[in-house]
Amino acid sequence: MYDEQLEKLIEMAIIDGELSAKEKLTLFKKAESLGIDLDEFELILDGRLFERQQALKNSNTSSTTSAEPAASAAPTTPKSEKFGDIRKCPACGAIVGAMQALCGDCGHSFTSIESVSSVTKLYEQLQLVETEERNRKVEGGLIGRISGSAAAQDPQLEERIKKRKAGVVSAFPVPNSKEDIVEFLSMAVPEAGKKPNFLMMMSGAGDLYKAWRGKAEQVVIKARFSLKDDKKLLEEINNYAQQLNIK
Repeated sequence: MYDEQLEKLIEMAIIDGELSAKEKLTLFKKAESLGIDLDEFELILDGRLFERQQALKNSNTSSTTSAEPAASAAPTTPKSEKFGDIRKCPACGAIVGAMQALCGDCGHSFTSIESVSSVTKLYEQLQLVETEERNRKVEGGLIGRISGSAAAQDPQLEERIKKRKAGVVSAFPVPNSKEDIVEFLSMAVPEAGKKPNFLMMMSGAGDLYKAWRGKAEQVVIKARFSLKDDKKLLEEINNYAQQLNIK
C-alpha cells in the first residue's frame, strides 16, 4: 500500500504487538517525508497494530476450539503506553516526540498545564499518607480510646509514615513536562539534598531519602536528554542536580 521501505518499517515496528513513541515518531516522520496524509496514516497504523495484536492473541490461544460463540465487541483503538506518544508542533506542524521541550524545526517551546497536576497529585498523595496514619483509629488502650487515633500511642508512627511516603515517591512516574520536572526537583531538594546519618539510613528516614534521591536521579537524566536544546532551563536543572549531589 505504501512505499516498500515504509511498509518494512511498519512491519518491524509492530512485530511485537506494541508501538513505542520512538517507533511511532520514526514512522510518522517517514510518512511525512513521503507526502502521506498523517491523519489517514495514523488510522491505518492503528488498524495494522490492532490486527497484529489480534494475531498474537490468537496464536497464544489454546488449540482447543470452544463451542461457545465469542461475544462481539467493537474494536477499540489500541494505545501504547511504552514511552508516551508523539505530537505536532502548533507553530510549524513538525512531528516531535512527547518528551521534547522545544521543536527542532522552529524552536517553539512546549508547555502543558495538565502535566503540572502530576506533581500536585504526588503532593496530595503524600499528604494523604500523613492524614491517614495520624488519624488511624485504634482499638485498645485508654489514651487511644480518648484520642481516637494512633498518633497518641504508636511509637512506630513516624517510621510507618516515612516508609509509606517512600513507596509513594518510588511509584511516582517520571514527569514528562519541563514544568513538572522543575517542580519535582524543587520538592526533592529539601528531602534528598542532605544525606541522613548512618543510623537514620537504616530506618524509614533512609528509605524516604533513597526514594527521593533515586527518583530525582531519574528525573535529572531524563531532563538532560529531553531538554538539551533549552540551555537556560538545563542550567536550572543542573543547579538542582548540584544541590542533590547528582552528577
